Amino acid sequence: MTQAPASRRRILIGGGVSVAAIAAILILFVLPSEYGIDPTGAGRAMGLTRLAEPDTSPELERGAKRSGVLTLAEGSAPAPEPGRKDHWEFDLGPYESIEFKYTLPEGAAMTFDWQTTGPVRYDMHSHPFVGGTALTESYGVGTAARMQGRYVAPFNGIHGWYWQNRSLEPVKLRLDASGGFSGSTIFDSTGERKRPVGQAG
Repeated sequence: MTQAPASRRRILIGGGVSVAAIAAILILFVLPSEYGIDPTGAGRAMGLTRLAEPDTSPELERGAKRSGVLTLAEGSAPAPEPGRKDHWEFDLGPYESIEFKYTLPEGAAMTFDWQTTGPVRYDMHSHPFVGGTALTESYGVGTAARMQGRYVAPFNGIHGWYWQNRSLEPVKLRLDASGGFSGSTIFDSTGERKRPVGQAG
């Protein structure tokens, strides 16, 4: 006689847990990344609000004033640039983001080819050592599963990408690059860490 009510209770509890989980995903991940709404502050801490901003910003305006910085390649990947060769892979969980930058001196070039197993939101940008993030320049913001081309550093600084997985499925990211970089830095939810690059070619 108590079996049916107990089953109903389990269904109700399971349904309640599912609703709570969906609400948590909505509040912690979807609202900050899609709309810039961050009631808990966790979205900004995880970097999720970064790409909720419109595709016009002071960073993009500064980057648009440059010429000869970024040349995108269609079809086959661009020929390797003299210097070092580097390969990096990373698994992006649902609504996870990561930032990856190469250290390049002014005028140094690199070619790159990054691709993911599913579309990601990206921002290719850089900032100088002198002036820091206040002088960040963006050269492309959008959604894609691949980007390849040639980049020439307009100043001494760090240059690279911010990627965000805006889905509930994990995404694998792979980057191949070559050129005049001397090191790389990764920025994620744990902070900033230096990473050595591949050997000189």
